[in-house]
Amino acid sequence: MVEPVSVRQLKDRDVYRLRAEQARAEADEATLENVRDRCLRAEAAWMEMATRADRTEKMRADLAAAKAAQLAESAEA
Repeated sequence: MVEPVSVRQLKDRDVYRLRAEQARAEADEATLENVRDRCLRAEAAWMEMATRADRTEKMRADLAAAKAAQLAESAEA
């Protein structure tokens, strides 16, 4: 089972991964096939959201670095 953690301390991607772990645990405990399938679909969806959050965070960091470099160039000129 996933340990309770203050969600306010986590980034979105970490919350999504925790939800995916929870869905996987529920799938492992499920006795009905349709419930297990639903949990596995939920896990996949949460993991996709985590991947998108990772990609978004990287794009924002790259954009911030590019802006900082551009600002440094204009300050030197």
